Amino acid sequence: MHQRSVVRVGASLLTASLALSACGSRSEDTGAADGKKTATIGVMAPLSGDLSALGLGIQHSVELAVQQANANNTIPGWTLKVSAKDDEAKPEVGKNAATAFAGDANVAGVVGNLNSSVAQSTQPVLATAKIVQVSPANTNPSLTQGAAFLTAPKRTYATYFRTSTTDAVQGPFAARYLFDKAGIKKVATIHDKKTYGQGLVAAFTTEFKKLGGTITAAETINPDDSNYQSVISKVKPTSPAAVYYGGEYPQAGPLSQQMKAAGLNVPLFGGDGIFDPKFIELAGTTANGDLATSVGAPTEDLEAGKKFLADYAAAGFKEPSATYGAYSYDAANTIINALKVSLKDAPDVASARQATIDAVGKVSFDGVTGKVSFDEFGDNTTRVLTVYKVVKLKWAPELTEEFK
Repeated sequence: MHQRSVVRVGASLLTASLALSACGSRSEDTGAADGKKTATIGVMAPLSGDLSALGLGIQHSVELAVQQANANNTIPGWTLKVSAKDDEAKPEVGKNAATAFAGDANVAGVVGNLNSSVAQSTQPVLATAKIVQVSPANTNPSLTQGAAFLTAPKRTYATYFRTSTTDAVQGPFAARYLFDKAGIKKVATIHDKKTYGQGLVAAFTTEFKKLGGTITAAETINPDDSNYQSVISKVKPTSPAAVYYGGEYPQAGPLSQQMKAAGLNVPLFGGDGIFDPKFIELAGTTANGDLATSVGAPTEDLEAGKKFLADYAAAGFKEPSATYGAYSYDAANTIINALKVSLKDAPDVASARQATIDAVGKVSFDGVTGKVSFDEFGDNTTRVLTVYKVVKLKWAPELTEEFK
């Protein structure tokens, strides 16, 4: 899920825009030295800790989109800046970050969060301030369709959108792959009790049972656990042909390793939360055969994706774009496309916030991850997913399909 810009810029111009972005992550000033007005795009993601590889990829991909927009004078009369805040993958820290953005009159929109549980705490804060929020990674359906999304979907925050698809799609996609394609009829499930993991496993379980599959065990772990012998001892006697895991790679890697060491030699299958090279590092040589779903087609297989990855590399970021780079780039460009409309005749950012929200809802463009547009709930209308398998200690695509 990664990409780059459609416009090529000269080396000197790119260097200038890089310098501008580097010194422009603070947004207190309202005007630039060239007389242009300033608008800030915020980023909320885990920039430290276990998930920092994903968070930094999100940050840098937004920075790339902003650098290119400035270099191309995409919004005449305005200079864009990036302000990134570390949410530490914690709801309360995320809420504080959102509160800081809400108090900044120059913030035109925010890209984030990575974690669905963190987004639950940031949504109401940004909604109250009428600041549009576009997540590149949240997949829990309740964020757009409310707690009763299965029976009575209702949009709760008109300010919230996402470029990724949801667990209501990702979980069933995994279930269909195992049952129909891999011929696996018995699966045990484990999740980490967080919003993302619970939702993913619930969606998977419903579809797998509907197909005729058997859930041999349904267990949980604590998010900060590192020894999984207890849960493995409960799952192993049920003889599953695979273990479906709801959670992220810091726990999934050791879980996979400990499963195999205990003689539970079946694939661990997770969602996009484990689709990262770090999972393989943590799982070690026993990771071969493990599976993950992720939203979209493989970035490196798409022309737009190849361009994104090349532009990202040329920009010289120290950390890779990671799993959500392309989706973050598309999220930033969603806001930028909206600002082209809302800031055109606006005297300042704050007075254009409602117009920005309205414009995001009407956005439609060809992004790195495919067509970017939103339905009545703020969900991306593109529902392409890929199953990846660890082969020779690298993630390799197994199947890419549009979910219907």
